Amino acid sequence: MTDITDGAGMTEQPPPVIPAMPAAPPLIPPPPAEPPAPKDRRILRAALRWTAAVVVFAAVGAGTAYGITEMERTDVPGLATESDGRWEYPTLTKPPLPSGSPGPLAEANTAGTHHADLRALVLPAPEGAEEDTALRGEDGWLETGDFLAQYPDKEEREELRQRLVDSGLRHVAARGWTTEDGTHTRVYLLHFGTAAVVDDLVGALASYNAPNHTVRGVEAFTLDEDFAEAPQLDGTTRLAYVEAAPTGAEQVRQAYVSAGDVLAMIVQSRKGTAHAVPFQQTVMLQTQLLG
Repeated sequence: MTDITDGAGMTEQPPPVIPAMPAAPPLIPPPPAEPPAPKDRRILRAALRWTAAVVVFAAVGAGTAYGITEMERTDVPGLATESDGRWEYPTLTKPPLPSGSPGPLAEANTAGTHHADLRALVLPAPEGAEEDTALRGEDGWLETGDFLAQYPDKEEREELRQRLVDSGLRHVAARGWTTEDGTHTRVYLLHFGTAAVVDDLVGALASYNAPNHTVRGVEAFTLDEDFAEAPQLDGTTRLAYVEAAPTGAEQVRQAYVSAGDVLAMIVQSRKGTAHAVPFQQTVMLQTQLLG
């Protein structure tokens, strides 16, 4: 190699030789992906079908829930329908409370006081029924003696009368009717001073299996087990009974309901068999009016 010198005698080194970069290889598209195996395609299709099914069921479920809330109970399959013997009641409306007064089951109402007129809280007769005007009493209040007249035993009547006096009974509001099938209903609302008094009275008047005082036409009661499983309004107590076999010419059903400072007693009787459905319906509607 020949050295190159400049005028000063310095040897000038030739510039380093930089090798040329190789040309970039041409871009080659990646090979197409292999199609999924038949098993993978089946899994994919199944997943898509299940996803679609979930969406459909969710939509149908939401539509069904909305539909039931919008339908009458008689339109829902599997629930009680009008053919089961329920009665047609007029539209039920609770009377207005005095301004600032809490409801009987309100937490602030520790005494359970019903501030509304008790006479307006008695369940009205169903459509087509013949009302027993004698139970209306004078000015809507029934005499205590008329209430006690349904107990056949004189000693029991006197014992019960004294218990009601000692418990501070204020008023009795009542209503009765007879429907076309011969079912006779009597509803009594007994008004006391406080809910605590009513709770004590329920324990004295009734046990779990039977009431302690038997009304006319009944030899023995037993617990209405089917009704015992029915929903119950919070803050109320319900004890329901049915006349035990063998019955007389009529069968009798009876229930006690406590709601605040009111004790309700409902009695139904009918020749042959006193049907369960109208009895339960009557008791539950009266409970709602008191609650």
